[in-house]
Amino acid sequence: MNTFGLNVMLAVAWVAFTGTVSLSSLIVGFVIGYAALWLIQPLIGASTYHRRVYAWLKLIVMFHYELIVSSLAVAADVLTPKHRARPAIIEMPLDVKSDAGILLVTNLISLTPGTLSLDVSEDRKTLLIHAMFADDHDALRKSLKDGMERWVIDAVEGA
Repeated sequence: MNTFGLNVMLAVAWVAFTGTVSLSSLIVGFVIGYAALWLIQPLIGASTYHRRVYAWLKLIVMFHYELIVSSLAVAADVLTPKHRARPAIIEMPLDVKSDAGILLVTNLISLTPGTLSLDVSEDRKTLLIHAMFADDHDALRKSLKDGMERWVIDAVEGA
């Protein structure tokens, strides 16, 4: 059985032991099960489960941070008389390999205000992006690669 399945079983066992069937009890059981599995890791063998859970949490938190920052930048540009927008279409080479990873990167970029994924090349190595604030193409490309794409690779592909 994989470690995630074992964690779910521990969470359900926690709900059964406490006798409280609720979402909060299930979450508490999941957290306690996660900690227990982390503690007994030398006994059951090493896995990438704990690192990937951390990577998913980091992806969720950092995406929400990027969402807030970019929303404020777009709102400020719309509400002020002087517009800072310098829209452009840029190409970004992709390091993410899996279909799920590519899908997640393109959707997260499209969900972030000021950027929109337009197309993925036939060979799945290049992503075409429309950016509202593209003064420096290289800096924007580096920001997306070191940010969103790296977080997705860590979470989905476990690299």
